Amino acid sequence: MAREKVAVPQSLHLTRLAQSAPGQWVGLPGGELRVLNLNGKLSGEPVTGWLVCLSGEAVIDLPLNNFVRLRPGEGYRVTADEAWTAFDTKEGSVLLLSVDAG
Repeated sequence: MAREKVAVPQSLHLTRLAQSAPGQWVGLPGGELRVLNLNGKLSGEPVTGWLVCLSGEAVIDLPLNNFVRLRPGEGYRVTADEAWTAFDTKEGSVLLLSVDAG
């Protein structure tokens, strides 16, 4: 009796995925996750969710002259009613955006 070959599960390298399209959000299949290789300045989308720094370093510029600095492993919750802009402070900065469902 011949054995069927079982597919080996493969991981998805989020940083490399983001680096495939610098400056553009890349959506992950099957969910509300997006990754971005931050290349300069980006105006944030009006969504609610978590913005997480995967590599490098980024500054999230908020209204009223407030800002948040994100280092690898750090996150900040953005909301649809608060404008934000992100810019990189180190080369190779990658952000993950996890948008709330609903």
